[in-house]
Amino acid sequence: MEISLHLETYIEKHRYKYLALYHALRDAIMEGRLPGGTKLPSTRELADQYGLSRGSAALGYDMLVSEGYVHSEVGRGTFVAQAGPAPTAGGDLAAAPLALSRWGERLLELPPIPGSGGCKGPAGIDLGGGGMSMELFPYAEWRSAMTYAGGRGGEDMQRGADPAGDLGLRQALAAHLRVTRGIHTDPEQIVLFSGSMQGITLLFQLLLNEGEAAVLEDPCYSGIIRAAAACGAEVIPAEVDVHGIRLSDWDARLVLVTPSRQYPTGAVLTLERRRQLLDWAERHQAVILEDDYDSEFRFGGRPIEPLKTLDTRDRVIYIGSFSKTMFAGLRLGYAIVPQSLVDAVLRAKTLYEPLTTGLLEQRALARFMARGDYGRHLRRLTRIYGARHRHFCARMREKAGHLFSLMPGDSGLHVYAYWLQPPEAFAAFTAAAAARGVTFRDASGYRIQPGPPAAFFSYARWDERQLEEGVDRLAAAWEDIRHGMNG
Repeated sequence: MEISLHLETYIEKHRYKYLALYHALRDAIMEGRLPGGTKLPSTRELADQYGLSRGSAALGYDMLVSEGYVHSEVGRGTFVAQAGPAPTAGGDLAAAPLALSRWGERLLELPPIPGSGGCKGPAGIDLGGGGMSMELFPYAEWRSAMTYAGGRGGEDMQRGADPAGDLGLRQALAAHLRVTRGIHTDPEQIVLFSGSMQGITLLFQLLLNEGEAAVLEDPCYSGIIRAAAACGAEVIPAEVDVHGIRLSDWDARLVLVTPSRQYPTGAVLTLERRRQLLDWAERHQAVILEDDYDSEFRFGGRPIEPLKTLDTRDRVIYIGSFSKTMFAGLRLGYAIVPQSLVDAVLRAKTLYEPLTTGLLEQRALARFMARGDYGRHLRRLTRIYGARHRHFCARMREKAGHLFSLMPGDSGLHVYAYWLQPPEAFAAFTAAAAARGVTFRDASGYRIQPGPPAAFFSYARWDERQLEEGVDRLAAAWEDIRHGMNG
């Protein structure tokens, strides 16, 4: 079939023909000239019709597939995606939607929660998804700990716990942090949450009035941006460089930082800036939320002390999580709260959770840590992840050094990399990589303000052979684009 796209106009606006084709088709779909269900020409037909290379036509289609404008069906062809059902007018009064509070309206105004990966392609190597390979997890020891946690005959499964969480786990955690992070804290100041994001959101709600300012690193984890916005905070973005957050004399009540390993860039906050940040908090009577999200994995160099260890004025609330060290289904985070805030935090947490959730898992983790299983598990993972980190970075520099500049680092479970080719080619590269069966995260989802194209690569779940294959596919995807540029 033939379709009319006025492609010449788009070629004048865009540098490459595959981009011109992508924009022409997308506009035709958005304007309704290509309605849902329309079958599009094959790449060969489209290339012949408009004088393109078949590679350019395929790249244009891949970009549309990655953004959901079209979908492909094996053996049938490529079709324009159907639009969702339009809302119906009228109806009886009982069907009218319930009125939302301003807080609820703000939640709906936020963009959808982003997925973990980049553009989706054939089954292959997902360098965007986190989590470990479960064959690395000591399941037998964990199962033993779970059995112990239930008690003889399961009687302990009926036993309640303090709103702060299981005391045995808070004691084990205090001992672990003292040895591994140099933090000396009373277990009574540790509050357990259903994941660190629950704790961060609750702390935003407790510490910020609507309209008050919160400083967030830019880029940062998208969930934190959403939590601040949902609480009605005025977000002040603070740029990040190779030395961490760039400080200013902000007029704000709160700042959230990831000083030991900035998320997502991996930059480490210098000692000078740490001291300056603490001085700022004291001058402004402000609170610092320190998110130490993956501090357990360091593969070389001197361990970085948490900001909390320098805090002599109780300005820092230290936040951690077990999601990177255990498994994704264990939703367990914690915060070390200044004594003056403990009661308020516990009252707020009790309002949301009158009964502590995941109590069996909390008791099992306390046993797992007390027996030394957790420490052995971390040491094993650190050896394996360290080897994978070195291998992935070396392969990227060898095969894809012309595509990405890797942020330096010797810790963590991902690598942040800046795109070195023309910015307008990044979306096409993402689609071409997906067509080759390798996906990654577009780091623009972590930005508060626009920034240069960058990628987020998670390597921990793949062995060295698979990482080599993934990087080789990235390099091949760029060759696909180069061959299509002149079509």
